[in-house]
Amino acid sequence: ELALKSLGSEGLFLFSSLDTNNDLYLSPEEFKPIAEKLTGVAPVSEFEEEETPDPSGETLSIVAKFQPLVMETMTKSKDGFLGISHVALSGLRNWTTPASPMSVMLARQFKAFLPPKNKLDLGDPWWIIPSELNIFTGYLSNNRFYPPPPKGKEIIIHKLLSMFHPRPFVKTRFAPQGAVACIQAISAFYYTIAFRIHAEFQLNEPPDFPFWFSPGQFTGHIILSKDSSHVREFKLFVPNNRSLNVDMEWLYGASESSNMEVDIGYLPQMELESTGPSVPSVIHDENGNVIDSREPSGEPLQFVFEEITWQQEIPWEEAAQKLEVAMYPFKKVSYLPFTQAFERAKAEKKLVHSILLWGALDDHKPLSASLPVPGSGRTLRETVLESSPILALLNESFISSWSLVKELEELQTNRENEFYSKLADLHLEKYNFPVEMIICLPNGTVVHHINANYFLDITSMKPEDVESSIFSFSTNFEDPSTATYLQFLKEGLQRAKPYLQT
Repeated sequence: ELALKSLGSEGLFLFSSLDTNNDLYLSPEEFKPIAEKLTGVAPVSEFEEEETPDPSGETLSIVAKFQPLVMETMTKSKDGFLGISHVALSGLRNWTTPASPMSVMLARQFKAFLPPKNKLDLGDPWWIIPSELNIFTGYLSNNRFYPPPPKGKEIIIHKLLSMFHPRPFVKTRFAPQGAVACIQAISAFYYTIAFRIHAEFQLNEPPDFPFWFSPGQFTGHIILSKDSSHVREFKLFVPNNRSLNVDMEWLYGASESSNMEVDIGYLPQMELESTGPSVPSVIHDENGNVIDSREPSGEPLQFVFEEITWQQEIPWEEAAQKLEVAMYPFKKVSYLPFTQAFERAKAEKKLVHSILLWGALDDHKPLSASLPVPGSGRTLRETVLESSPILALLNESFISSWSLVKELEELQTNRENEFYSKLADLHLEKYNFPVEMIICLPNGTVVHHINANYFLDITSMKPEDVESSIFSFSTNFEDPSTATYLQFLKEGLQRAKPYLQT
């Protein structure tokens, strides 16, 4: 109460978000994000100095496969891109092939994917490129064209993504930034490392205004030796299993306050894959003499590689889930596909907590683009859905799901399954742009719902201006967002009681 009196609700919200150990004191480490924000100076990076790989080491050939964005999947295409200048979309329309269809890299450059010494357990995530942003440190400028020079472990990621386009930003403007990895399999001499990268591209150059192209995520795996001298296999790709997988934003002026357009779309293919294992760039005979890498016939020498016997491994799905939770703590609650959520809710006699949105909830930023208020989507995802009280209540009493409006519109017209069609219908009846949070019974009946814009309006008000007791600072120092969302969930449970008891 004393802290609330001294700081006010907004001040306390900021203070408690920085006070990670809840001792009501800020250590230098806890204050660091604000210091960096105010001074504009970040401490020297902790990245290891980039070693110069041995040029006589093994080389890995990588090919890039790219199918451009399907323009018809953009929302703006429905009115023929009315009011959007041809120049604004020129970078997007002209990007039809990868910048480098093939590249040869040194195997040792992939050392950046090796685990640190304290992360040798299966599925235990670590950061290759740590995220340096949160909602309090703000976000990086939109008004940029050229990526900063990559450092340390960023270098190999930048080099790989440059095969698609010459201007990749390995640090996204919005949280969660970075790249995360975990061990998927271990043998005597090899690891399989699963990874997830959040990066984006700048498609325009001056005199045009910036156009940001942000795939939901890059994911993939690498099989490499524990000393990084040999890479057996490498693959990186943008998942294409959902109907929309790219967020786009473009400016209509040269300043941060300039008008911005946002849209989402579908990218069929964006992937890198090794053509085979890495091979020696210089070959020696048994006497140490350098020999030709080609047979007398001109054919390249064929190498035979030993089969890897894995001693421990986890499924790809499990590794991917660990990486997802590392990027998004709100995923400590399982978010099931729409129809599966209702089946599970029926079996477990629970309510469905459903989030219906225009853009995706668990890709690196599209939710923010789907909200007119700058950053409001990130507020929902990075505060409310990650808070301990919300996670606990969702796990205990709800089955959670999130869906794209486009997917439910398709399900609504599917007459092969009338029940699924009806579920989609009931959801879409309650939907208002950009995001609707919905609580419903296992049969699809909606018992409570709240729009994200209304939710954010309420939580931006001061407690004394709200005619309800939805704020509860005095007990657990809950921020307004958490308190309001808890109230929303509890009201849903209360309204559902008559139905659940019958």
